[in-house]
Amino acid sequence: MIERRKGAHARTTASSAGGRWPVLGRWWAANRRRLRLRRPAYPRPGRSGFRRWVPSWRQTLGLTGSFVGVLAGLLAIMYARTEIPADLNAFATQQDNVYYWADGTEMARTGDINRQDTPLDAVPEQVRWAALAAENETFYSDSGISPSGMVRAVTRMVTGGNTQGGSTITQQYVKNAYLNQDQTFTRKLSEMFIAIKLDNKMTKDEILERYLNTSWYGRGTYGIQRAAHAYYGKDAAQLNVSEGAFLASLLKGAALYDPALGAEHRERAVERWNWVLDRMVAIGKLSAEERARCTRFPEPQAPPKPAGLVGQNGYLVETARAYVGAHTEISEKDFALGGYQIHTTFEKSRMTALSGAVGSVRAKLDPGARKADRDVRIGAASVATDGRIVALYGGPDYLRQGFNDANSSVVPAGSAFAPFVYAAALRDGVERERGKPRTPVTPATVYDGDNKITLRTPEGPYWDRAGKIAKAENDGGKSWGRIPLKSAVAQSVNTTIMQLGMDVGLERVGKLGVQTGLLESSLGEKLPSFALGTATPSAIRMADAYATFAGGGKHSEPYSVGRLMRNGTGVPIGKPTAGQVLPRDVAGAVDDALRESVRRGSATAARAAGPDVAGKPGTAQDNKSAWFVGYRGTLSTAVSLARIDPKTQELLPLDGIGGQAKEKAGSPYPADIWTRYMTAR
Repeated sequence: MIERRKGAHARTTASSAGGRWPVLGRWWAANRRRLRLRRPAYPRPGRSGFRRWVPSWRQTLGLTGSFVGVLAGLLAIMYARTEIPADLNAFATQQDNVYYWADGTEMARTGDINRQDTPLDAVPEQVRWAALAAENETFYSDSGISPSGMVRAVTRMVTGGNTQGGSTITQQYVKNAYLNQDQTFTRKLSEMFIAIKLDNKMTKDEILERYLNTSWYGRGTYGIQRAAHAYYGKDAAQLNVSEGAFLASLLKGAALYDPALGAEHRERAVERWNWVLDRMVAIGKLSAEERARCTRFPEPQAPPKPAGLVGQNGYLVETARAYVGAHTEISEKDFALGGYQIHTTFEKSRMTALSGAVGSVRAKLDPGARKADRDVRIGAASVATDGRIVALYGGPDYLRQGFNDANSSVVPAGSAFAPFVYAAALRDGVERERGKPRTPVTPATVYDGDNKITLRTPEGPYWDRAGKIAKAENDGGKSWGRIPLKSAVAQSVNTTIMQLGMDVGLERVGKLGVQTGLLESSLGEKLPSFALGTATPSAIRMADAYATFAGGGKHSEPYSVGRLMRNGTGVPIGKPTAGQVLPRDVAGAVDDALRESVRRGSATAARAAGPDVAGKPGTAQDNKSAWFVGYRGTLSTAVSLARIDPKTQELLPLDGIGGQAKEKAGSPYPADIWTRYMTAR
């Protein structure tokens, strides 16, 4: 019954087709058996071995066609469903970044959007073509997307790479203005479909104008108008082709090509600038004669200082911002969009006390009357034993001096470095004969403290680079005779500390310094004078390292941000964890020597800060730096003082500073600042 119905239906269909279209009907009658759908025979009959599993060309062609058809259908559906968003991204409604004191009160606001639209015809044509040559030279002839670029981008994404480099200017504008920076397949497809629709809806000039007005150029700027002011102090209309080529370089990644960020950045910028100009010649938008005149790199001006960051606030914000950049995945570009709440570790009361202490001492200087009082630089930092930076002094005013002296690594530590030599000796022992076991030392171990003793290595006397046997000298030529190590540290006996450094091994001393908080990059060359403080740690790092002695040998890296949020939602940020880097008995012995230094040694100027104070002054051998580093309870503070030539950035002698006798080395000011700060109410 069923078969008859099927046959009748087939005859009716064929008859109907033949009645209306005779030729089609005859063809159908002749070929209907051959065209009847059959299930593919797989594995393939009549073949043996692996060939049974190799699809025929018909099967391969059928599968490929089906896949392409399904994919085309899906893409068509997605294209139809994709709409051009009605709203621009968040940068059009920029927010501030807000910094808070440790107690939660507001400290500063930064990150205002710096964008101002400018019409395309106000941008010189060659400046426009510089951007096109750098990013998308076929802009005026493409369909808004680059098929080959899309394939590369997706391939990189699939293989774990990034998708940069696969976009046209239209796609870049879509990503910047409507989407996000996520490197995902769906985001890339949305970008492609919106770009195609946008290219059909808007003129090329309209798209280019919007692109130039919304692109990120670094230094907190969006758009070519503000970029022109940030880098060259002029309107976009006044840019020349050379300047335009540099700004076009920034489109590839402003954080990589801003010369103000360092020598490597400038080198990359010059290379990229040359490449952009050469591309303009290659595509016929710059003549060879004009290119030949572009030989000097158009140096941008220095980055403008943010308004409102007067006094010490600018140094605090700079320190916290650097910490966020180093301990989160937030890019400079995203951070500049704002909306972040940065809860710092800085304590307002301690900042007030530290600034006041430095100000009181600075008032004693008279740069107008005394040449020795000119170009004085003071840096200070206060770090808790858990790593929190609670206060710092970076300079007289951030807007007048942007360089942060609390984070400067140019001032030699001098005799304030002695505790690291002492700690290394107590922990690792000394080696007086090569190949023999190391000998333990204690605070009571006696060394020669006389002036001009011969420095010795395990092999014999140490010969300097001039071919002479090196001798160590004490301040003022004083001889101390046989002296225990604890007393030698407390009294700053140079000859003992230098020989102790040779016996321990200067590499071991440097390693201990790094373990307690100093940066390897600040240590310098390991010559015998290294034990007397040729290293140039920052005030932040010195305070942090001494905090290790105050904390019983436990060390934490310094940090300035305790919590980070964006629009009320927490943002992950790395925070250091404390670790035991010195045995407690070694840290205790160093602590005892530093307390002895304050009671009756070289640090008696700090006794006014209380009976539980530990600390050490520091003076460089060439009298080009002065320090005081010490702690009370869980708070460690370092103060550095130097004179730096503003032209050459070289250290100048402290002879006669503050009107003191020129033959007197160092300066009492760091200890004065430290004591005033620690006793402030």
